Amino acid sequence: MSDHPHDREATIALDRLREALAGHGIVLPSLDLHLLSYAGHYSSPPLIALGNCNAATAQRLADALAGSR
Repeated sequence: MSDHPHDREATIALDRLREALAGHGIVLPSLDLHLLSYAGHYSSPPLIALGNCNAATAQRLADALAGSR
């Protein structure tokens, strides 16, 4: 972890998102904390970068989100 005041909050959110996606069989390989968010100290948590994915993964993600309504 870094010395960013919201590092723990962002890391927990990232881990929960990974687990939720995995529960639907979805893996976003580039899902991670957005490193440039650490360049300065802001009053909000660092951003989470969802990254790129192929069309099949995007469709699975859309299906999973549509099913949660």
